[in-house]
Amino acid sequence: MVPTLGVDAPVIGISATDGVLVPPGDPQTLGWWSGGAPPGAREGGALITGHTVSTGGGAFDDLETLEPGAEVSVRTSAGVIDYEVTGVTIYRKASLARDAATVFSQSGPGRLVLITCEDWTGEIYLSNAVVFAEPVAG
Repeated sequence: MVPTLGVDAPVIGISATDGVLVPPGDPQTLGWWSGGAPPGAREGGALITGHTVSTGGGAFDDLETLEPGAEVSVRTSAGVIDYEVTGVTIYRKASLARDAATVFSQSGPGRLVLITCEDWTGEIYLSNAVVFAEPVAG
């Protein structure tokens, strides 16, 4: 759930194909990379991806507008895990590929990483919006 954006979407497990994470086909469903840390893990990045739709209707259409301090919650079988946004970065596709080891790191303290496409040209997306969030101490 991303209350600031009005997002309350289901999250399903997805995997990478040839090193690429493809969000679920339904633009209102988010995908958690099951090869990485699960939300709430003490270590590693829990990566959740979703669609941006140039004409609207994607769960993450406005992801890039989140600001530090915004709340994000993930519902799991163990309950709701709350996070606070610590940063938003727009990566050009080549930059994200270069920085992938850091962005998608599975070491270090547990965190949440949200990602979607950005910068629609009318034909392709040139960038990705990446949101980093830390667990809220409870």
